[in-house]
Amino acid sequence: MNLQPTLGPKRIVCLTEETTEWLYLLGQEHRVVGISGYTVRPRRARDEKPKVSAFLTARIDKILALQPDCVFGFSDLQADIAAALVRAGVQVTVFNQRSVEEVFSMLYQVAAMVGCADTGLAWMDERRVRLDEMRREVHTLVADGKRRPRVFFEEWDVPHISAIRWVSELLGVAGGDDCFPELALQSLGKDRIIADGAEIVRRNPDIIIGSWCGKKFRAEKVAARDGWQDVPAVKTGQLFEIKSADILQPGPAALTDGVEQLHRIVMQWMKTHG
Repeated sequence: MNLQPTLGPKRIVCLTEETTEWLYLLGQEHRVVGISGYTVRPRRARDEKPKVSAFLTARIDKILALQPDCVFGFSDLQADIAAALVRAGVQVTVFNQRSVEEVFSMLYQVAAMVGCADTGLAWMDERRVRLDEMRREVHTLVADGKRRPRVFFEEWDVPHISAIRWVSELLGVAGGDDCFPELALQSLGKDRIIADGAEIVRRNPDIIIGSWCGKKFRAEKVAARDGWQDVPAVKTGQLFEIKSADILQPGPAALTDGVEQLHRIVMQWMKTHG
């Protein structure tokens, strides 16, 4: 008879999607008692768990009614929510992962908190192996004389916002070169605004990928922008969408479906246009 107590928090509220998806992947979904209304991964979480928050706002009363022993949040943008919960006596852990390595670190910390460090490490090791495989595939094509494409990743359309750091880094792994690498280091969207669309044109992207934070990407609208008709990506029809839930979630999604989609797009371009 196993009398070992359950390790870590038993009633967890996740204010963003990535920790929800990770706990499900770890087989710890029974610990999740509340989720963000924006959660789409995994799909069944929406049917199984009460929705208690948006991104910048939360129903503090609903969260407290769930009697959580831990709340997971993301970034300084949820600082006010976290402060209200802390004042109410709730344990809150707010992660602020922006780079790929910071995403891995967050995943390890959550896994360790729920007694699944070994399972989490095994999953992360598999992803690292796959990222290395992508790098080798790209290196082989470059060694054969193919060129890495210039990629403009547009996180929002009006105003234009370029890729956040983990997206830019995964794009590099996938084989593309971010057109605005200097902006990727800025954690806030307002600091990644490109006020002059002509600057995007000047950087001459071979591929444009849109992920408009939940709004449908409209390739025809991008192609019709003033002065964009001679951009290589527009001339060759290299305009793609990756759903924000797959790439703008700084957790399992970006390391799986997100980077895999980036890699397929870039590898196809290198084989046919590079």
